[in-house]
Amino acid sequence: MKQVLVTGYKASELGIFSDKHPGVGVIKKALKQRLRALAEEGLEWVIVSGQWGVELWAAEVALELRAEYESLRLAVITPFLEQDENWSEPKKAAYAAILGQADYVNSVSKQKYAGPWQFKARDRFLLDNTEGLLLIYDEEQEGSPRFLLELARKHAEVTPDYGIIVLNGEDLQNAAEEDRFYDYE
Repeated sequence: MKQVLVTGYKASELGIFSDKHPGVGVIKKALKQRLRALAEEGLEWVIVSGQWGVELWAAEVALELRAEYESLRLAVITPFLEQDENWSEPKKAAYAAILGQADYVNSVSKQKYAGPWQFKARDRFLLDNTEGLLLIYDEEQEGSPRFLLELARKHAEVTPDYGIIVLNGEDLQNAAEEDRFYDYE
């Protein structure tokens, strides 16, 4: 897999309203483990759409991993222009910092938000231009990632070798327990 789309829950869907929430570290650790393994296998591009939550945490992880994997790149491809327009100032600043370090930034739709069709166009474009999906989603905790997972599964049926990797609640629990185990040593 040379290009992987990384997505998952929005922060609000997880009940996370601060980057200091302990769940953020667990999610980033699980993402880092999986992205590191993919980088060892030749991953070149981590692609996100810049959604607040798993996607931006994945972008931060990708930026950290560039120190270890010089060929690793980050692309932020938003569904429309100025998606952060209604975000709080701290969120806008964090988002701008990520965009400033990304290797590629663009928008699928060259206008501001005009309708839900822009999200569908984003999903189609990102699936068509990646070789796999890394998704944080637990089928027992419904949320917005379900729609992209369903679309990715249909895409994989007609696209040979399209990979789908789902990190679920159990994977996140394992990452959290690893931290606790090493804290006691």
